[in-house]
Amino acid sequence: MVRRALQAATIGFTLFLLAPCLSQAEEIRLNSIGVRGGPTGGSPIGKLETQYFKQYDVMANWSMPWGWYSESGWGVGTRLMGSLGALTASGDTAFVSTLVPGIVFGKKDGWVSLEVGGGGALLSQQQFAQQNIGGLFQLVWDAAIRTKVYGGIGVGYWFHHMSDAGMYGKDAHGADFHMIEVSYRF
Repeated sequence: MVRRALQAATIGFTLFLLAPCLSQAEEIRLNSIGVRGGPTGGSPIGKLETQYFKQYDVMANWSMPWGWYSESGWGVGTRLMGSLGALTASGDTAFVSTLVPGIVFGKKDGWVSLEVGGGGALLSQQQFAQQNIGGLFQLVWDAAIRTKVYGGIGVGYWFHHMSDAGMYGKDAHGADFHMIEVSYRF
C-alpha cells in the first residue's frame, strides 16, 4: 500500500514538473533546470547525523508571480523548486522528491541570488543502517547561493536540511547536506 501511494505521488509530482502552466503562462515560468549533489556534513541544526548520506537529484526552479525589483534589476522574488533524486547511505539507496517554495534575493536576471525556502520531501525508505530518518514524509529547509558563470550556465551551493521536526519521535532525526549545483537558466 505504501509502495502504491509512493508511486502515485511520484507520478503526480513528475506530471506537475512537466506540465505547462497554460492558464498563467505569462506569470509562472520555468526559470532553470539542473543537477545537484553532495554529502552530509556538520550539523548546525538539530542532532549530529549518525549516518553518512549523499543526495543527488535533478531539479527545476520556477519563477512565481510575486516579487519586487528596482530599475537596476535588484530586488526580491518568489520561486518554487522541485527535485527528484536518490539518497544513499551504507549501500542503501532511497528515492527522494522535494517541493520547496521560497524567496529569492538578488538580480532579476539571475547573475547572483540568495535563495531561502521551506517545504516537504517524500522518501521511499526511512530506515538506514545506522540512522532512522523517521518517516516517509520529511520537512525541508534550504538556503542557496547561485550565480551565472557563462551564458545561461550557472553554479550554486545549497545548504539542505531535511528532518521530521519531531513528528516521528525522539529516536528519529534528519540530515544536513552540502550540495553543489550546475544549472541552466532560461
